[in-house]
Amino acid sequence: MKKIIIVLFSILSLNAWAQKQTAEIVTSAQCEMCKERILEEMQFTKGVTAVNLDMESQILTITFKTKKTNLDKIKNAISLIGYDADEILADEKAHNKLPKCCQNPDFGKPKKE
Repeated sequence: MKKIIIVLFSILSLNAWAQKQTAEIVTSAQCEMCKERILEEMQFTKGVTAVNLDMESQILTITFKTKKTNLDKIKNAISLIGYDADEILADEKAHNKLPKCCQNPDFGKPKKE
């Protein structure tokens, strides 16, 4: 009985420690090369456990461990790849290094409200 309690306590402790959050981020991805680049980079981002990019809607769905990272850090990482992430604009140097087909044609233009 004592072993069962210890095992249950261990499982509950691990679940509490490994809290995960899923978020949707609107990106400026233009093509399949963009998708591959973002998915690859995000897989190596600390705390990210799952990532998917729907090209039609340009929405990145990402799951991450809240103890390892947060949404702002993830958005900043996307910006440093060269893409917009919600309200965070793409890093200009990274954006300019992207292949022409991956560059956002509206980059640097004021957003219409």
